[in-house]
Amino acid sequence: MVDVGRARRLSKRIGTVVATAIEFEIKDPPLAFVTVTDTKVTGDLHDATVYYTVRGETLADEPDYAAAAAALERAKGTLRSKVGAATGVRFTPTLAFVLDKVPETSAHMEELLARARAADEDLARVRQGAKHAGDADPYRVTGVEDTADLGPDSEDTGDRNRDSDRNRDGD
Repeated sequence: MVDVGRARRLSKRIGTVVATAIEFEIKDPPLAFVTVTDTKVTGDLHDATVYYTVRGETLADEPDYAAAAAALERAKGTLRSKVGAATGVRFTPTLAFVLDKVPETSAHMEELLARARAADEDLARVRQGAKHAGDADPYRVTGVEDTADLGPDSEDTGDRNRDSDRNRDGD
């Protein structure tokens, strides 16, 4: 039976160990810009997926994803050894590194929302002085034209169509 709580605790511990090792112990320059964002462990505790993001040297720089991925592959064995020593589990999970696209996706969503807000503001500006096309009351007033052809003593019950349908069917 899979212990979800144990997998979650191990996942957190692996993330902490890997992040600390990347920051303080492994001296590979491309890893200086890597941040561990999340870690998932399979139910059997044999495989761990470490999600990471990469930032540029400055805000204007584009991150070097390929160099970071290559540096993580080079450091995979060392990181797995550190995870094994720090967790004390019988089988040290294999590590797989996956680039986390959440920051880029959220930035794209923010851009789309900003465009939608701007389009709404433009539409509100255009609508401010606008008037409806056509008459002020474009709808027919009920009861005036419908009852005029029935006669003065008759009442409109809405059964006219049903009566004409019965006559056609031969009832």
